[in-house]
Amino acid sequence: MSSTMQTLTDWSGQLAGLLWGNALTLSLLLGMGLYLTIRMGLIQFRGFRHSLALLSGAYDQPHHEGHITHFQALSTALSATVGTGNIAGVATAISLGGPGALLWMWVTAFFGMATKFTECTLALRFREVREDGTIAGGPMYTLLHGLKMKRTAMLFASFALIASFGIGNMVQANSVVDGLGYLFPEVREYAWLAGLVLASLVGAVILGGVKRIARVASMIVPFMALLYVGAAILVLINHLPEIPAAFATIFNHALNPWAVGGAAVGEAIRWGVARGLFSNEAGLGSSPIAHSAARTNEPVREGLVAMMEPFIDTLVICTMTGLVIVVTGAWTLQRDDLVGAALTAHAFQSSIGVSGASVVGIGLSLFAFSTIIAWSYYGDRSASFLFGERAVLPYRLLYTVLVMVGAAVPLQLVWNLADITNILMAAPNLLSLALLAGLAQKLKTGYFSRSLNMEQNEAS
Repeated sequence: MSSTMQTLTDWSGQLAGLLWGNALTLSLLLGMGLYLTIRMGLIQFRGFRHSLALLSGAYDQPHHEGHITHFQALSTALSATVGTGNIAGVATAISLGGPGALLWMWVTAFFGMATKFTECTLALRFREVREDGTIAGGPMYTLLHGLKMKRTAMLFASFALIASFGIGNMVQANSVVDGLGYLFPEVREYAWLAGLVLASLVGAVILGGVKRIARVASMIVPFMALLYVGAAILVLINHLPEIPAAFATIFNHALNPWAVGGAAVGEAIRWGVARGLFSNEAGLGSSPIAHSAARTNEPVREGLVAMMEPFIDTLVICTMTGLVIVVTGAWTLQRDDLVGAALTAHAFQSSIGVSGASVVGIGLSLFAFSTIIAWSYYGDRSASFLFGERAVLPYRLLYTVLVMVGAAVPLQLVWNLADITNILMAAPNLLSLALLAGLAQKLKTGYFSRSLNMEQNEAS
């Protein structure tokens, strides 16, 4: 049996590597972002200030349809995207692709902002508001109502449901134990007990539905982001003179084949784009499910709020991780025991001592916990779409039990399957974006042509 599992793990690992390391896949995701950036008229610049105003609550309308505020919707979606990718993923990208990978992560984030804007605007346009007041939305509803593609919609929901158990649940539970292991090594020996406590906490949150998930997420996300970024700023202050050289190294490795060799630049592009897309999930179609619950009758508003995700996730948090690894010189060590989160922890610890590694451990645990609760909502909306609302409670109970399993067992096979289903979600979603980009552009143009000042006065 073990040899069969090993074969399955090896095979799924090769397939996951092929899908994520494939030039065609990455070109499609990045290319869609470039196309939508042009089609939406550089919405990243035009809508930036207005999206901040929306997050401040200036345009909140209590009588609009929806369950949660713009800020809570963004926090819930960020809970799912800000995770192990920001700590372990960046370190992996730099280990395998060199410091230049960070520049290509920035490129994915910039184009990803246009992708998030479009997919979330469309999700709000085609969401379902049911008679009992419950709301459901996401790419499956965009495909169903916007394009009448029921089978493709079911395909997306099926992949999202499977992915929720993997990328959203078991691998994250394992990461919580991993993070706590940095602070208290004995936790790894009692992983099942840590899993039981974690499952109890997750169950207490997710059984309360999207409102409770959003409330918890809107408390955890700002706290964990400020804690982690604050620690990174301390490291950067300690290495202030090295920062210009770090940026020079990043740009050199990303763009200069004469200095570092063509193969090195190629690896920087491959790993930077792959890990950037994996971290901010632009184009994968997960975030629109959370944003669909937002309280607004203006789809474009939620699109503008969603646009901030890649900015915060990749341009702020991933950049901090990357710069810490580069300025401390940790990326040059090339040690087998320093990969992923361990490399990030080493970089922090080398500058600000044991407290640096503690921040990485706490960050990893909180990031992973928040990802678990947010992805449960993605999974339960997918279960509802496929099997009806009666499937939601059994789904949540199974999801809670699998948290305990994920904390206690080795998970390379689950990681591989999660990677595969995660990228397979993107295919139906990208199809809907390509076919409905014109509608999103029309909605955007109509929204900005109205007097925002008048609406703000109304909101006040």
